[in-house]
Amino acid sequence: MQTLAAETWQKMIFGDVQSQGALAILPIMADLPTGPEYLTLSEALAAGTLMITELNDGGSVPELAVMNDGALPVLFLDGEELAGAKQNRVVNTTLLLKEHSKTVIPVSCVEQGRWHYASHEFHDSGNVMSANQRARKGRSVSRYLADSGQRTSDQGEVWSGVQEMTCSFQVSSDTMAM
Repeated sequence: MQTLAAETWQKMIFGDVQSQGALAILPIMADLPTGPEYLTLSEALAAGTLMITELNDGGSVPELAVMNDGALPVLFLDGEELAGAKQNRVVNTTLLLKEHSKTVIPVSCVEQGRWHYASHEFHDSGNVMSANQRARKGRSVSRYLADSGQRTSDQGEVWSGVQEMTCSFQVSSDTMAM
């Protein structure tokens, strides 16, 4: 019986090498079965099947309420920024939310200086937290997960990371937003 890896290698097709200077790329393609069907965060929001809000009118910094009314699961990527409501947040871990579901998701605030409604619902800002800040946040989420079973971050550390990032790019925001 062949392993999945051996079957995969047998189905691979190599394209023509493309090069520019010292860089060369060899396209590798395979006719493999597709993975699970899902929508991305932006696709689900555009389709009108996803609603992201504060948990209640008072809000809760480390959690948001998500309602997926769609027929497909929705993929949230670690570090995707959700803008609006009482303050902008980033997703603390990659999540695949079940179709026709209500879920509370773990997030971190990336807008320290605002705690009032800009809108009732969140939207996809199109921004993703930088790789080094995601790694830093991920380490604190892992610590909290091991200690408490919660996917919570060290919020102060996240705000420090946002401040370091804005300083390094020499930009500012009235609300200290990412």
